[in-house]
Amino acid sequence: MKGWKLLARGSRGAWGWLFLAGFLAGELWVSGAADGFRPLFDGQSLAGWVQRGGHATYTVEEGCIVGRSARETANSFLCTTQAFGDFELELEVRAEPGLNSGVQIRSECYDRPTEVIYGTQTLRIPAGRVHGYQVEVDHNRNRRWSGGIYDEARRGWIWPLTNQPEASAAFRFGEWNHYRIRCVGDHIQTWVNGVPAADVVDSMTLSGFIGLQVHGSSEAGLEVRWRNLRIRELGRHVWKPLWDGRTLTGWRAAGEGDWLIEDGVLRGVHRRDQAGYGHLITEARFTNFTARLKFKAVRGNSGFYFRVEPTGFSGVTGLQAEIDAEKDVGGLYETNGRGWVVQPSAEELAKYFRRGDWNTLTVSAHEGRIVVHVNGYKTAELREDPGRREGHLALQLHGGQDCEIWFKDIEWLVPDR
Repeated sequence: MKGWKLLARGSRGAWGWLFLAGFLAGELWVSGAADGFRPLFDGQSLAGWVQRGGHATYTVEEGCIVGRSARETANSFLCTTQAFGDFELELEVRAEPGLNSGVQIRSECYDRPTEVIYGTQTLRIPAGRVHGYQVEVDHNRNRRWSGGIYDEARRGWIWPLTNQPEASAAFRFGEWNHYRIRCVGDHIQTWVNGVPAADVVDSMTLSGFIGLQVHGSSEAGLEVRWRNLRIRELGRHVWKPLWDGRTLTGWRAAGEGDWLIEDGVLRGVHRRDQAGYGHLITEARFTNFTARLKFKAVRGNSGFYFRVEPTGFSGVTGLQAEIDAEKDVGGLYETNGRGWVVQPSAEELAKYFRRGDWNTLTVSAHEGRIVVHVNGYKTAELREDPGRREGHLALQLHGGQDCEIWFKDIEWLVPDR
């Protein structure tokens, strides 16, 4: 503050004010540099970028990256050579009417064909095919889903702007539009011209390149431009074990049933004549977390409990993501409370549950938002849930049933330090 006072006192006339203005501009420039953002595009060349797929052309003109469509070709992508985990990205985009486009984030492209499990499907992604999350730049004036999230070459739309009229109206066709994209852990958010758009919880991919799409088109020469691309890197999140695969260290058994460890697989077994429930409970308590595990339900009922207390007739009290050999998998049930909070239908279950096979269950619980996925398919989501915010994790064996449930690869998502 002393520097400001001395400058004001020592400045006289027009030259003084010009000096003051220059000083202020310098201060703003330093502040901008100090906010952690850096350019993702140098404004002059495509250094640090590589084109993948399709035959659209990418050039640099007037400080912009310019993509132009080619007739009857696959989708084209100009991709960073660097991969990013957690980050905040800002850019401006302007697309000609009739040309669909988008910004790939945390995306991948492999030299060999790859397979991805999605629900009951096994998706085969060809070699050289860009795939992953895309922030939409929509050409459809009736749909208006710019800022939504499309999973390119994998699952399709995971966050369309259905029932979000303010977000749908934010994109200005034929004009420059400001996009802000934030990815931290399994949370992806987007804004278009300052208006919140997508708000996704999804952990299928935690890092990858950024890409600029020119969609395949029947018309050549349609143009999309990007400028002022800048990024602030925020580290990355990784999966780390919650169970060591060899012992029950960090967990304690309660109630009836047996927990057996065989070749890195935890097998829970319970007999029908055992009326009491069985649980394997973490010694640690958790508040906000994302956890996942693989399970195979051979027979009977089970569940992945979270934020629970070891009380009540059934052994624990709180929410569980349902695990069962036949039904309701991926639903949310509150023991000693509300009962079913989200119960999936048989029709929905058929889309994602692999009976008699290994399935991946993911639970994200952050404050009042709870999201459950089974094999990459979202099966339940709660917003502003009134339930408890802290407690233990636990695996269940249901009382009065013949149960045999296998678990492996129990882990949680944490910052990579």
